[in-house]
Amino acid sequence: MKRYSITDWLPTSAKEVKAKGWDELDVILFSGDAYIDHPSFGAAVIGRIIEHEGLKVAIVPQPNWQDDLRDFKKLGIPKLFFAVTAGNMDSMVNHYTANKRLRSEDAYTAGKRTNLRPDYPTIIYSNILKELYPQVPIVIGGIEASLRRLSHYDYWQDKLKPSILIDSKADLLVYGMGELPLKEILRLLKRGVPFKSLTNIPQTSFIEESIEEIQKIQKWNDITLSSHQECLREKKKFARNFKFIEEESNKIEAGRLLQKTHNKWVVVNPPFPTMSSKQLDSSFDLPFTRLPHPRYRNKGAIPAYEMIKHSINIHRGCFGGCSFCTISAHQGKFITNRSEKSIMQELEQIVEAPDFKGHITDIGGPSANMYKMKGVKQEICNSCKRPSCIFPSVCNNLETDHKAMTELYRRIRNHPKVKKATIGSGIRYDMLFDKQGKISKNNFEYTQELIKHHVSGRLKVAPEHTSDRVLKIMRKPSFSYFYKFKKIFDRINKEERLNQQLIPYFISSHPGSELLDMAELSAEVKELNFRLEQIQDFTPTPMTVATVIFYSGYHPFTMEKIFTAKSRESKLRQRQFFFWYKKEYRNKIQTDLKKLGRKDLIQRIFSKG
Repeated sequence: MKRYSITDWLPTSAKEVKAKGWDELDVILFSGDAYIDHPSFGAAVIGRIIEHEGLKVAIVPQPNWQDDLRDFKKLGIPKLFFAVTAGNMDSMVNHYTANKRLRSEDAYTAGKRTNLRPDYPTIIYSNILKELYPQVPIVIGGIEASLRRLSHYDYWQDKLKPSILIDSKADLLVYGMGELPLKEILRLLKRGVPFKSLTNIPQTSFIEESIEEIQKIQKWNDITLSSHQECLREKKKFARNFKFIEEESNKIEAGRLLQKTHNKWVVVNPPFPTMSSKQLDSSFDLPFTRLPHPRYRNKGAIPAYEMIKHSINIHRGCFGGCSFCTISAHQGKFITNRSEKSIMQELEQIVEAPDFKGHITDIGGPSANMYKMKGVKQEICNSCKRPSCIFPSVCNNLETDHKAMTELYRRIRNHPKVKKATIGSGIRYDMLFDKQGKISKNNFEYTQELIKHHVSGRLKVAPEHTSDRVLKIMRKPSFSYFYKFKKIFDRINKEERLNQQLIPYFISSHPGSELLDMAELSAEVKELNFRLEQIQDFTPTPMTVATVIFYSGYHPFTMEKIFTAKSRESKLRQRQFFFWYKKEYRNKIQTDLKKLGRKDLIQRIFSKG
């Protein structure tokens, strides 16, 4: 294992900048997370790309926003711009539960401390920097900014908010995975292009004063959304907007989105084409130490790092487009694969780590089993505007052969220093089957490889619900696919004499889910002999179909009215059905079922047969 010196990390202090031999910086990056120099952490990737472009960059992780603001002043003024990210996770999801209770731990902070970042750090940090250095441009990015690039519902404030560009006063927003737009920003700035002229870069958003100024910029197919003020007056208009936002975020030939907010225009340029494997490899192959910065020594573990340090990310993007998920809004629905060479190079780095004991904890990505999958005919994908490639059924043009993954899994587990390689990412079991519900030879071989060699005692899958009506709103497959997969799982376990468990994940209070749906879920999982552990109450996050329904009451694609449990009481009543086996819920569940006139469900849930 290589021994590192402090200069192997990006500098985080004036002393470290001096140790690099630098007198000034080109970019200063402020992050809501602890600085972990690893390709799974966005701030590190952005910092390393800036460094790779020949520029001088420093990171200020978790600056103190409550004192004399010395953390915002200690590195001076950058030559090009300040960059701001809230971190790998939306700060409000990081801070609060679905019931808006403050969490007791922060997984992205040393020692799990919860007081080292504010709510909405993108806005707080940017406003401080604008107050201190009004002449210096600010670029914001990361998932918090990305999902708030247009009018969005904020669950924690229970109000419709304008683009985060308005509240943050930032000059430019990079949405999605930021490598390509960042490189273009840096290329133009190094050529001497004024920052205010950076208006034609794909995958960026900015504010213009007038529609006439927008029309002078590079020509794209413009889509004018209902204004923020119209959305405030009519929830239906907010819902209709989202259909266009989601479609254009996931189209190869996308248009430019325009939304008037007060007396200004928010402009969202279309995204870059999906990254190539070579481009993605270049991000992962940057000279990361793969370690937390030494400043955190003796300050406690950083749970998010501990969870992924011996895992391998093999792709980006997700075909799913699930109604409650932000992945397609941020990473896109098309898959970008790392090359096997890059993956195996990372494996070599992991097995040489002094704390590696032989266990690779994940080989996956946003979903486990989408590696090297793509459309058979690219021209069909080019004109497609489906938000999901696998709902309501797997697209006829999508190649779902799992052979490449089977070969990759075998190659990794056969490494002489690997004792076990397990899959921690979620399995999309519906992608194993064809439209007739049959599984091909290659996909069955993958399933055998997975169950025999890559399950750490328990395999987590996410059916999310048992009601096909609710699953349709979720954009998830019928629960019948879970039965198909469970049958194969049980059969292989029996044949191989394995004692492994299938652990299903479910959501309560999702839009469309009513009390009776949860009761039937309870009965069905009880009959399957599950006592649920992996459960979640639906949390509305910006830029998802489910959140639009939660706020507006309308499905953005059909304009159908959809029921959602919103009050604390109604949400807890749905949640109680997960815990039918606990004595404290028995009387409440029986009372609710009697009111619903469903004594038959009382029998199904509580019978001892």
